[in-house]
Amino acid sequence: MVQVNFTGAGVDLTDKSVLITGGTGSFGKNMLKQLLANHNPRRVSVFARGEYNHFLLQNSLTPEEQKKVRFFIGDVRDMDRMVMAMRGIDIVIHAAAQKQVPLAEYNPFECIRTNVIGAENVVQSSIQAGVSKVIALSTDKAVNPINLYGASKLASDKIFVAANALASGTNTRFSVVRYGNVLGSRGSVIPFFRDLMNKGATELPVTDERMTRFWVTLDQAVAFTISCIDMMRGGEIFVPKIPSMKITDLVTALAPDMAMKMVGIRPGEKLHELMITEHNAPTTLDLPDRYIIEPEWDFWERAPHKADKYPLVAENFEYTSDQNDTWMTVESLRETLKSIPDQGE
Repeated sequence: MVQVNFTGAGVDLTDKSVLITGGTGSFGKNMLKQLLANHNPRRVSVFARGEYNHFLLQNSLTPEEQKKVRFFIGDVRDMDRMVMAMRGIDIVIHAAAQKQVPLAEYNPFECIRTNVIGAENVVQSSIQAGVSKVIALSTDKAVNPINLYGASKLASDKIFVAANALASGTNTRFSVVRYGNVLGSRGSVIPFFRDLMNKGATELPVTDERMTRFWVTLDQAVAFTISCIDMMRGGEIFVPKIPSMKITDLVTALAPDMAMKMVGIRPGEKLHELMITEHNAPTTLDLPDRYIIEPEWDFWERAPHKADKYPLVAENFEYTSDQNDTWMTVESLRETLKSIPDQGE
């Protein structure tokens, strides 16, 4: 089995107040769980707009856990609400986003309002409130984007990196975490395939037998993000070293006896994903478990990670899902899938 171990467990968040935007989503719920179990925060504010999802999450907690959690109904598009939510917060984990590619193409203004204007609101309200650290989640779709979702997340990444210049003279710092597909998260292909199987499908649709993707589990994504909070100095994009996998291998691991039907690549979809481009190579550092893309534009004073003597990647380096050094096999994926619930929750 492929082992991906990030050192988030030793991060000390004792007596810190943490705000999670998009806190009722798959990532947000897992982040809340890990923070309460391992990091002893003073409180965690869950910020999301869905009342029913707040209700479900609240009822999933023990009475002791509920004492540390605040359920804050709100939308990142609403600047006034963001300002109110930031009061007394030390650390912000920005996970709120509109992520569905076809819906973003059909509703472009809504995507921009959440992913771009929402990012600006998080930046402005964090600086006003004197938040110490803000870490924003990104995606491999933001690298050389071919759809609006990816383009909006690229804009968001740029906003959070440049926010360190806006915050110059304050103690607020902003960084970005970028990773690939999350195994079993809501909206991912595994719950989709499982739903088809439960409905009696005799074959599963596969876009292209050559297609590859980066994959990470929810637990790994959360642990990696927490570890980056500890390391961040402002302006970095953190990229975990995670395995790739062929989509056909995923189907084989999930349903070894089912046929595959090739349906062709959908609009806005890539054959392979990219997390670091050759253009980024001159500022990308190579650590044992991750890459750190240092900011290309240095508008503010910061202690660069390269001062720690981490090596740069090769001049022509690219981090792509089809040219990865690490791959998940059918057997290792099958073992991982045992821990992923049927509904991707």
